Amino acid sequence: MFLSIFDVFKIGIGPSSSHTMGPMTAARRFLDELKDGSWPHAANARPAALTASLHGSLAFTGIGHGSGRAVILGLCGEDPKTVDPDAMDAIISGVETRGMVHPSGHRPYRFRPAVDLVFDKRNALPGHPNGLQFAAYDTDRQLLLRRAYYSIGGGFVVSAEELEALKDASPHQADVPYPFADAKSMLDMAASSGLSIAGMKRANEEATRSRLALDRGIDEIWTVMSACIDRGISQDGIMPGGLNVKRRARSIFHQLDAQWQRNELTPLMANDWLSLYAMAVNEENAAGGRIVTAPTNGAAGVIPSVMKYFLKFNAAAGPQAIRDYLLTSAAVGGIIKHNASISGAEVGCQGEVGSASAMAAAGLCAIMGGTPAQVENAAEIALEHHLGMTCDPVGGLVQIPCIERNAFGAVKAVTAASLALKGNGTHAVPLDACIETMRQTGLDMSERYKETSLAGLAVNVVAC
Repeated sequence: MFLSIFDVFKIGIGPSSSHTMGPMTAARRFLDELKDGSWPHAANARPAALTASLHGSLAFTGIGHGSGRAVILGLCGEDPKTVDPDAMDAIISGVETRGMVHPSGHRPYRFRPAVDLVFDKRNALPGHPNGLQFAAYDTDRQLLLRRAYYSIGGGFVVSAEELEALKDASPHQADVPYPFADAKSMLDMAASSGLSIAGMKRANEEATRSRLALDRGIDEIWTVMSACIDRGISQDGIMPGGLNVKRRARSIFHQLDAQWQRNELTPLMANDWLSLYAMAVNEENAAGGRIVTAPTNGAAGVIPSVMKYFLKFNAAAGPQAIRDYLLTSAAVGGIIKHNASISGAEVGCQGEVGSASAMAAAGLCAIMGGTPAQVENAAEIALEHHLGMTCDPVGGLVQIPCIERNAFGAVKAVTAASLALKGNGTHAVPLDACIETMRQTGLDMSERYKETSLAGLAVNVVAC
């Protein structure tokens, strides 16, 4: 099993990897298939109009997550990694005014968002809770092509056929030196090779790209993560969506920075900086800013905040520590995704913030000198104490409880790494057992608590 670090960490926009980045990517995939023209059709058939529908969790919380906006942007040919967040409103407004989309390399297509974009809460698609369907018609409104896609978490998008292939696929050895598919094989390979988890992950990545390209890519990921923290700290005001939630990171930063400048150390200072960094990222994510899935947007604050915290209190740390941290985190994230899920719509927030906390704990433990066994222990401790966590965003927005929840996920990650480093790596519950428990818990969890905003805080806060 091999999942690249660049699959785990994707540069994109907020507020959601599954509900914003995924729909945008799915729309672009549909455009690519239309342009390719390999689908069965008459020689003179020409697409003239498009429609899109969102199903399941995308329908229930899509408005709060900007899913409809993402579909419009994707049908305009925009990509999550390169779209300008400051230009999105103008692009969407233009489509709404003209009733047309005109992606590069295509003829214009009629697309009236108010009519042709449907949030279908009645009919879920069979493959996954996050389903989308696109259709193309000719000038006589005859259907030419219909395709279903699924946004399976972390910005990953698959077609219906690809999803079935994933379900039916038998385990196979990836063409990399260390194809660990679970934590046990990861530890076994580390023991036999003498390499760290970051070292094995690096060797796997360098099977397909040069060391220079790998380091440049990792450095770009960290640059975007760090810039997101900085922008989140610099912004003020009310976040969009109608809940009137105020940004707090800037105010907290000024209080902490004043204490820092006065050398006024308090027992809570390190914890406060850690929480600040996490909240800054997720406030920026909630506002639709530039973000890195880590492993999702809803959990994007945990991993960068733990690294930023480490750098704040360890001035000697350099670029290699950052690279090893992200490589180790990605290795653990890949195992979790392969054996369970990182999608809140599938398993609740235990799969998002829980996974992020486990990844951050592993990375921090590694760069603080932890052995592979201690790293695995750190990941397990962090994930274990997120088991059963629901995904019940108020108003379908990644604001309450998501922003503060990232801060708590970061705190748990640091605590887990510290506990693991105090031991020798021997512990009662293997990480693999914890991941399997998360998967089973997600299957047992009511759909009402899996990113549908039909229960929990999403109902009770609004009702009060």
